[in-house]
Amino acid sequence: MEQPFLIPINDFDYELPLDRIAFSPLSKRDESKLLVWNQNIVAESTYASIDQFIPQQSCLFFNNSKVIAARILFEKKSNSINNNATSVIEIFCLEPTLAFSPVNIAMQAQGKVQWTCLVGSAKKWKEEFLEKEIYWNDSILHIKAKKIKQGDGKFEIEFTWDNNQVTFSEILQSIGQIPLPPYIEREANESDKERYQTAYATQEGSVAAPTAGLHFSEPLLQKIEDKGIDEKFITLHVGAGTFMPVKTENINEHVMHAEFVDVTKETIAYLAATNKNIIAVGTTTLRTIESLYWLGLKMMQSPMNPNAIELLQWDAYELKNENLSKKEVLHFLLQWMENNQLEQLIFKTQLMIVPGYRFQLIQGLITNFHQPKSTLLLIIAAITGDEWKNIYQHAIGNDYRFLSYGDGCFFKLSTLMEDSLRWWYHDLTRFEL
Repeated sequence: MEQPFLIPINDFDYELPLDRIAFSPLSKRDESKLLVWNQNIVAESTYASIDQFIPQQSCLFFNNSKVIAARILFEKKSNSINNNATSVIEIFCLEPTLAFSPVNIAMQAQGKVQWTCLVGSAKKWKEEFLEKEIYWNDSILHIKAKKIKQGDGKFEIEFTWDNNQVTFSEILQSIGQIPLPPYIEREANESDKERYQTAYATQEGSVAAPTAGLHFSEPLLQKIEDKGIDEKFITLHVGAGTFMPVKTENINEHVMHAEFVDVTKETIAYLAATNKNIIAVGTTTLRTIESLYWLGLKMMQSPMNPNAIELLQWDAYELKNENLSKKEVLHFLLQWMENNQLEQLIFKTQLMIVPGYRFQLIQGLITNFHQPKSTLLLIIAAITGDEWKNIYQHAIGNDYRFLSYGDGCFFKLSTLMEDSLRWWYHDLTRFEL
């Protein structure tokens, strides 16, 4: 593939009415509406019935990353004698400062840790430290934040606390707040603590939810498993960049955000061996699985440091493919892990999927409706071509709810193997766009 050039981002704009944005979740996860797209033929249902649309010989891949309470609010008293007012400085933890530092290790740090952060009202922070006190096991725990470095609108912040038995994960759980998407202009409530997490989230590290999975209740997951459909998990820690719109005129000028990924050797071996349909639940899962193919290909062509594994934004378009099969590439990746004594592949991916991308491992995508001019919408366009416009206009006109707490779609790629066309015969609303 060649790197995409001169594709105007305005081609991926649409008008999203405010009343189509879901600002709160439905009472039940799997009551969300579902639009199923199969090569311009569409069916409508709910997530509670999604198992009817999944071919028997399939595996659903989920992102099990867990949203951390990444927003920390520090109150700062005025230094003026005549002014007793307080101001609030917000620190938004993005990722560990140390390059390629696993997020799970940083979350288990005790006594001290450094994170790259955004700081709200940073101009009001003139002291060396911001301080906060909390009660912890019948004693007072003192927490301090210190600016180490600033650049590109971000800060390196050192957090310290005076109890070496307490982890940073416990600190965030105690004083942090769940970071809702920026368009939801309200504070997170008790409901969000549960509903802005997937039912299967186990690996702490995301600052935004992998929202395609929010629709899957535990009973629905069990129903899918009972039908003999495989379920596997990867970890991609979703960064704040997921909400960043493309602001450049052409998409090739946009700098894609990089995110941490963790995939087990066992999972890669499954992908290498299976002939089942691989269906990604969410764009983060899709980018993770597709990244594995390109990482393997990249390793075949040049050496790579096991401690600094990275897939760059346009690698998938610039690497020489030579028509290597997925089995050849993934078996090479597995052998490379064996040689380096790795049971987990931890890496950063900056993969940007745009129209013209050729999918290597994925046959289907389950995802929400995305913002205009976003990199997430570009993934949908890479699957459907210009049909995304008709799909989205149909959804807007038929009361679908958009964005993180909204409804969703199941996109079937042309490579997906159907059990005949059994999904077509259900007593559901269906039509051609």
